[in-house]
Amino acid sequence: MTREWFGTDGIRGLAGVHPMTPELALQLGRAVAHLVLEGRIKGAARKNGHRPRIVIGKDTRLSGYMLETALASGIIAAGVDVQLVGPLPTPGIAFITRSMRADAALVVSASHNPYEDNGVKIFSGDGFKLPDAMEGEIEELIRHGDLQKKGATSEKMGKAVRIDDAVGRYVVFLKHTFPDDLSLDGLKIVVDCAHGAAYKVAPEVFSELGADVTAVGVEPNGININADCGALHPHHLTREVVERGAHIGIALDGDADRVIVVDERGVVVDGDQIMAACARELMTKQRLKNNTLVATVMSNLGLDRYLRGLGGQVIRTPVGDRYVVEEMRKGGHSLGGEQSGHVIFMDHTTTGDGVVAALSLLSLMQRESKPLSTLVNAMEVLPQKLLSFAVREKKPLEQLGRALQLVSEIEKKLGDDGRVLIRYSGTEMKARVMVEGVDPVAIDAYATQIADAIRTELG
Repeated sequence: MTREWFGTDGIRGLAGVHPMTPELALQLGRAVAHLVLEGRIKGAARKNGHRPRIVIGKDTRLSGYMLETALASGIIAAGVDVQLVGPLPTPGIAFITRSMRADAALVVSASHNPYEDNGVKIFSGDGFKLPDAMEGEIEELIRHGDLQKKGATSEKMGKAVRIDDAVGRYVVFLKHTFPDDLSLDGLKIVVDCAHGAAYKVAPEVFSELGADVTAVGVEPNGININADCGALHPHHLTREVVERGAHIGIALDGDADRVIVVDERGVVVDGDQIMAACARELMTKQRLKNNTLVATVMSNLGLDRYLRGLGGQVIRTPVGDRYVVEEMRKGGHSLGGEQSGHVIFMDHTTTGDGVVAALSLLSLMQRESKPLSTLVNAMEVLPQKLLSFAVREKKPLEQLGRALQLVSEIEKKLGDDGRVLIRYSGTEMKARVMVEGVDPVAIDAYATQIADAIRTELG
């Protein structure tokens, strides 16, 4: 079934404008509840007397109140209970869903997007995001399923309860992912929570493990989420780290499923470098399953070269942490992620978790008594140029003849030491061009040429 509303990470768009309206959110709640009642979205094994329930969590956007309420109304009208956890990181909501033996979860968040946007991500009861086919079924139900006729009678309607200790439960879980024989004593940490969902959780975790924590981006007001801060805008964090003499800066995005870090010199470290350092540590302990790291087509070629040098390999997937997770589950792999900072430790989590990834790096720093810069610089990063620009339509790439011809010519020039990737964003009306190679001046020029050709063809 086709997916019109769902992208690579749930439904996302401008809040108050289709599809991010309360009317559609209510129908979405109904549809997910209907599939839960039919057993199509599966949670824990059901026993007689099981009362179906769906968790709803959110980030700190102002429009979250509107969508949370509408989703809950649709679920309750279908005869399923709702458990509200309030603002909590996306991975925390996935954890609570598994812990509470709920049947599904709806996360109201647009992740790294500005506050004007919002979205909904859907998890099954096992804490994993729904596959594309199931999202297609949900769209079909909303369009043609006559959901109002599937509603519950008065005596069978659901109810809503609030899980007041969700933050505390998640903090305990996060601390348990850190080695019992280590602490963060002696470390100065600056953490930027992007005025998002981790504004309580992250500083508390690092402080309770013993670190000297400076927390910024922890004053959400509904409209400042991701605003010139967090994982997408780490420049303020670099200054804070250097001025405070910190050992590391940790930048999360609005729903804290991704992390970018800053080393003690103020140098930004991306998801590829984080995964490289963590993969080496896991291989040393013979805990990197299949000696394999799963990454997307956007990850740097230096990552492949580094893993090969260690005796491992990189498997590539399309862009989107959900596709990384699907490949990890299929192949039984334990580590994967994206250059953008989604890092998945399958031994601990079912989705990207920025705090878990940061804790893994911190444990490595403490175990080896080495600065972060030393640990992440072992991987040689090939120059990359990434351009992202707005488009009015997403014409199929195969129809961009002149641009594709230019790509072919540039790929021949790059040879085995580079590559070109063009794609549309799965969450925004944008096109992206990535060129990788050994000559930074050349790849800058190539990326600009390709972007200009795409703009011309799209009008």
